[in-house]
Amino acid sequence: MASKTSTLKFFSLLICSLAIAEMAMAGDPDILSDFIAPPNGTVDGNFFTYTAMRVVFEEDEPKNFTVLKATSAEFPALNGQSVSYAVLEFPSGTTNPPHTHPRSAELLFLVDGTLEVGFVDTKNNLFTQTLQVGDLFVFPKGLVHYQYNADSQNSATAISAFGSASAGTVSIPSTLFATNIDDNALALSFKTDVATIQQLKAGLTPKP
Repeated sequence: MASKTSTLKFFSLLICSLAIAEMAMAGDPDILSDFIAPPNGTVDGNFFTYTAMRVVFEEDEPKNFTVLKATSAEFPALNGQSVSYAVLEFPSGTTNPPHTHPRSAELLFLVDGTLEVGFVDTKNNLFTQTLQVGDLFVFPKGLVHYQYNADSQNSATAISAFGSASAGTVSIPSTLFATNIDDNALALSFKTDVATIQQLKAGLTPKP
């Protein structure tokens, strides 16, 4: 990864961190203590530190769309704090497929490249935008949304903040076509035939 790009990402992360945390909408239940300590473990500075994001600066850019999460599952100190982060890396021409977060809105901050984003509201209105470096975009809680790097030459990197330590992710393609929903039910729902549904399911089957 080029030194200039790494420096840009580092300062972008540093500058935006407090701003995004303040703007994220809290959605988790309040806790009755300062934090939730692990049942069997020492609480010191290490408990409140998460180092897995270092790979963003230490490794080459990925070949496929990649999400690095910091939720309560990966970073237990977030439990009860109503906040979590994700770093989204988009090689050229890649997408984060349509999905929802049932427990939180998402506030996305673009730190590198350009990104096509959009969401659909409950009246089936589509809201889209082409983001430039430094732009923020909010995806309202629970609504279907996506991100797409349409640039055929350059990658893009974004940081997303959530007002929940566990916002949850429901992938629309995987939920519909990789969970054994009956082929006939899907064919009727999408006004197509069973063969088409089976082709879609085959395309989402993990490769060995």
